[in-house]
Amino acid sequence: MDGDRSGCAPHEERLDIVLDAAALEALMADVFPQVAEDFAVDALTGDGLRLRLKVAEKHLRPGGTVSGPSIFALADCAMYLAVLSRIGPVPLAVTTNCSIDFLRKPTAGRDLLCELRLLKLGRRLAVGDALIFSDGTAAPVARATATYSIPPDRPSPTC
Repeated sequence: MDGDRSGCAPHEERLDIVLDAAALEALMADVFPQVAEDFAVDALTGDGLRLRLKVAEKHLRPGGTVSGPSIFALADCAMYLAVLSRIGPVPLAVTTNCSIDFLRKPTAGRDLLCELRLLKLGRRLAVGDALIFSDGTAAPVARATATYSIPPDRPSPTC
């Protein structure tokens, strides 16, 4: 068959926005109500989005800085929302890989912003790259890459 995929839709990069910021925030409130109020979609971009972590006491570690798990959650949530902004409400899209480099201590008393860029958005996988900044600063505090698995619309052994 040499890779014959008759009847299968051709691979397409899907970067059109199908869910706006308000729809993404409503989806988060429905799917992840325990953390939805921690985040705000600041902007949707041509190839991703900017997500804000509204830093509060619960995000801090000893020493008064934002904890690593909170920064990781920001990157992961930004990837999730960037993918869903392009494919629609598919809550079962899941992280298959995420790697983060912590570059410097976040500025005290400031929210964190994640600039997420989708590098690839296919039928089954999405790959994104993120830079995380303290609000109002130019130097990133962290860099992350993530891969998400997109569940198939329907089972198909040939596609």
